[in-house]
Amino acid sequence: MRSARSTAEWCMAALAAAFALAGCYTDRLTGNYRSVFEVTNTADDSAVLDETGRDEEALARQKKRLEELAADEEPVYRMNAGDQIEIRVYGHEDLNNVTRIGPDGTVGIAFMGQVRLSGLSIADGADKIREGLAPYIKNPVVSVTVREISSETATIAGACAKPGVYSISNGTKLADLYALAGSSATRLFNGVDVDVADLEHSIIVRKGEILPVDFSKAINEGSTLHNIRVRKGDYVFIAQRMEASVTICGEVRNPHKRLFEPGMGLIETLTTAGWMQETHWKHVILIRDGLAHPRLYKVDVDGILAGKCRNISLKAGDIIYVPKDNISEYNVFVRKLMPTAQLISLLTSRVYTISDR
Repeated sequence: MRSARSTAEWCMAALAAAFALAGCYTDRLTGNYRSVFEVTNTADDSAVLDETGRDEEALARQKKRLEELAADEEPVYRMNAGDQIEIRVYGHEDLNNVTRIGPDGTVGIAFMGQVRLSGLSIADGADKIREGLAPYIKNPVVSVTVREISSETATIAGACAKPGVYSISNGTKLADLYALAGSSATRLFNGVDVDVADLEHSIIVRKGEILPVDFSKAINEGSTLHNIRVRKGDYVFIAQRMEASVTICGEVRNPHKRLFEPGMGLIETLTTAGWMQETHWKHVILIRDGLAHPRLYKVDVDGILAGKCRNISLKAGDIIYVPKDNISEYNVFVRKLMPTAQLISLLTSRVYTISDR
C-alpha cells in the first residue's frame, strides 16, 4: 500500500506534469475541460472572441473572384521537354515529322540538325524552323501542331479513384480533371460500394491561393462560373466524407490528425499535440466546415485556462490552428489564410488512434 509520503510525492509529480503541458502558464489550469460548449454559444462566458464566415459580403467577393478567373486570358502556351509535336512543311512531305521534344529541349530537323524549341510559343517555333529551312527551300511554309502536352500538369489528390499528376491543356476544366482521376473513390459499406468524395469541402489551390470554387456546382450542376479552367501547377484536393477526424497544426509540438471522439474539447486536444510552442499567438483559430467554405473562430485559450470561460467542444472535421506570435490584424489574417504545406500534409495523412498515444 502506498505511504502517505509516496502519495504526496506522486500528486506533486502529477501536478508538475500538468504544469509542463501548459508551458509557462502555471496560473491557467482550471480542470474545466469537461465543461464544454458549442461555438455558437453567445453567452458572456464564451471563449470565442471573434468569428467570420460566408456572409453576404463574402459571397459577393467569391462571385467577383470567380468572374476575374473566368476573364483571365489564357497564358501563351510554350513548348517544353516531353511534348509531342507535328511539324509539317507544305509541298515537302519528306520533311513532315511527328516527334517528341527531348529532355534537352530540342528536336532533330532535316538540314537544320538539333533545333531548340523548348520555351518557344507554337508560332515562334514555326518561324524558327521556317528561317532555318529558308537557305535550302524557296519560301518554306511551316506549321507546328502540339499533339500531346506533357510539360503542363496539375495535381489531384485525396478521395478520388486515381490521384496523381495529370497533363492538362488550355481547355481542361475542373470537372475534366476530376473525370481523368476516375471521379470519386469508393468504399464498401454494408456490402455496397459508396462514393467517399466530399465535394462540398474540396479545394483547389493556385499559387498559394484557395480559389473560391464550389465543387458541387462545378461537377454536379455544371456551373460555368465554378467549373474553372485548370492551370499549370494547380493542386486539387478532394475531401473525404465520413472521416471523423480532427487536425491540430501550427505552433504545437506535435502537429497531427487524430480520430474524432465524442466529447473532445479544445484544451485536451491541444495537450495531445504536446501543447503549444513558446512562439504561439495568444489566441487559437478554430476552422470549421472545411477549407472550401470555412467558418473561423478566434478562441481565448488564456481565458479558458484561467477559468473565465468554458472550454470549446469539437466536431468531426475541425482544424485547430495555432498561429505564431505577433500575428497581423485578425481580418487580414483571415483573408490570407491558406493551406500550408504542413496543413496539406496533415489533411492527407493517416489518422492517429488511441493506440498511437
